[in-house]
Amino acid sequence: MALVEIASFRDPVGGALARARLAAEGIDSVLFDAGLSSLGLAAMIPVRLMVEEEDRERAERLLAERP
Repeated sequence: MALVEIASFRDPVGGALARARLAAEGIDSVLFDAGLSSLGLAAMIPVRLMVEEEDRERAERLLAERP
């Protein structure tokens, strides 16, 4: 299983919303570095949304659509 980054967010809430949108469509994802925002580092280290490589195209397409 290889994970790839499909989006990054300066706001951890934006990352969580994107992850929820993917989950609603059956795509598993992981947020990397989300815990750093609680330390006040979100402005320097973005939250990265990761999916399995095989889900990349579908996930990017879903996030590009308007909800």
